Amino acid sequence: MHGLGNDYVYIDCFPKDTAAIISKTNLAALACFVSDRHFGIGSDGLVLILPSKVADARMRIFNADGSEAEMCGNAIRCVAKYMYESDLCRNVHMEIETLAGIRSLSLHVDNEKVDQVTVNMGKPVIQPDSIQSGMDPIGYTAVNMGNPHAVFFRDTISQLPPDTNVEFVRVCNGHELDVRVIERGSGETLACGTGACASAVAAIFHGLTERTVTVHLPGGDLLIQWKDNTSPVFMTGPATEVFRGEWYAN
Repeated sequence: MHGLGNDYVYIDCFPKDTAAIISKTNLAALACFVSDRHFGIGSDGLVLILPSKVADARMRIFNADGSEAEMCGNAIRCVAKYMYESDLCRNVHMEIETLAGIRSLSLHVDNEKVDQVTVNMGKPVIQPDSIQSGMDPIGYTAVNMGNPHAVFFRDTISQLPPDTNVEFVRVCNGHELDVRVIERGSGETLACGTGACASAVAAIFHGLTERTVTVHLPGGDLLIQWKDNTSPVFMTGPATEVFRGEWYAN
């Protein structure tokens, strides 16, 4: 499945036999293997959909280099879509456990298919010692959306090595941002939900936009809403299933 082109291989770990296999698997190595677009399936990483004792499901996400991430806004929308359309949870309001905490989701369903998902991404944490002028050539804004992001505002979009979550942002107007994201462990991706949220939060914090922002990413658009500085951030975007298949472990 993918959210705006940010694609992951998802494994349903609700069946006991699958869960047993996964419990004995080197998940970092598996993520590297399935993510390889030449010798594996091909993806930005691996996501496990697991039972949870405190929510409707638990999500574990591994980047293409095998490192485990705390949270992924695009992946969590796809997990909710899979849960609903696979009859694992038929509620249009779900809670999904992540390493960044429990996230609440509202599903927009059309003809029994999940089209859009709105995610309560939690309250952003802006690190005061990193805040500099939004248009400063060397300044950046550090925003944690359950995982860390460094947001750079630029008139043109450039690139950085894939060592951290980095957003390059161009302010189009008071309601729109152009964003490109370098995700740690995966490199540049077509979209990043937490990165879009971090970019919008940074732009709003610096007074560059209004509090409802459409973030344009290479893979498509996300709607980000931040009511006030003490409120959680809400993200709305699509989730798309590409195919289902069987993977034969060596």
